[in-house]
Amino acid sequence: MKDNYKVGIIGATGMVGQRFITLLHDHPWYTIEVLAASPRSAGKTYKEAVGAKWAMDEEIPKSVEDMIVMNATDDVDKIAGMVDFVFCAVDMKKDEIKALEERYAKAECPVVSNNSAHRHTEDVPMIIPEINPEHLEIIPSQRERLGTKRGFIAVKSNCSLQSYLPAMAVVNAKYPIDHALVTTYQAISGAGKTFNTWPEMVDNLIPYIGGEEMKSEVEPNKVLGKVEGNKIVPSDALSIECQTYRVPVSNGHTAAIFFSFKDRENIPSVEEIENMWREYKGVPQQLELPHAPKQFIYVYTEAEAPDQPQIKTAREIDGGMAISCGRLRKSTQYDYKMVSMSHNTLRGAAGGAVLLAELLTAKGYMD
Repeated sequence: MKDNYKVGIIGATGMVGQRFITLLHDHPWYTIEVLAASPRSAGKTYKEAVGAKWAMDEEIPKSVEDMIVMNATDDVDKIAGMVDFVFCAVDMKKDEIKALEERYAKAECPVVSNNSAHRHTEDVPMIIPEINPEHLEIIPSQRERLGTKRGFIAVKSNCSLQSYLPAMAVVNAKYPIDHALVTTYQAISGAGKTFNTWPEMVDNLIPYIGGEEMKSEVEPNKVLGKVEGNKIVPSDALSIECQTYRVPVSNGHTAAIFFSFKDRENIPSVEEIENMWREYKGVPQQLELPHAPKQFIYVYTEAEAPDQPQIKTAREIDGGMAISCGRLRKSTQYDYKMVSMSHNTLRGAAGGAVLLAELLTAKGYMD
């Protein structure tokens, strides 16, 4: 592992790209070397290119505001020669994203992607770093397919999965869950919006988010799957049904979860589940990666805090990288019901991708 890695942000002017900048401009391992976006932004300073679209609470970091934005599609080879790897958060059609990410990978530039385009590619790992870090073992097979020595693509899962799957996965590892019903309440930043750009969401709720229910029901199977040969084989052990809502919240996705166990004779108690969450440490915690939360899952007990987790009090825990769980209790139709939440643009998007990059770096995949 080197002392410092030069990184690029592809799709730097969008909301997730902006969040990447706030997380990376003072990172202990990484230096932002390249910002790239669409042709209409290329050639401008970053401050000029992003303009009034800057949606973060903090100001644009001085280190990047005068950086000249490069062309994300035309300058692939040039960018690949300037950086050790790139983060990708472009707003393009799915087929175009797949092709673009493969161009970077084939230019021997590793890609850590926030996009959904490659989540179902069999040899592309879709990682929640605390849950399935072993899926990185598929990268040599992917490199063989791509014909690369360094280049590869690794992706993070859908942002809403972070609000419920980690809590379920930790329990599922010891007590297999048979089926679950999940309802997610998703912030407007998940659509790349603010209340200024989407005033229709004030005092409103939309009971539909295109494609989200499919992602919520299918993607967990890949995360919980296994590497077999040259592909990741999804698990078929856990069945999830999901309903998704867009709600008038700026940041933070919440999930209501109802679940039942396979073994009807061996159901854990509330206290045992809560202790499993409190005590769980994944590889990022063991390695003390820069963006790893010290406590992965933060627990609110029904007795002490029946009205938690709430968005305003829980989304920023441990830099917005912790998962918060509460209201775990018996259900009349399932074994248990509970509430879980996470910060969707930190843990769920850019922060999750940065943590994935840190894991890849610590494991030697960026060298």
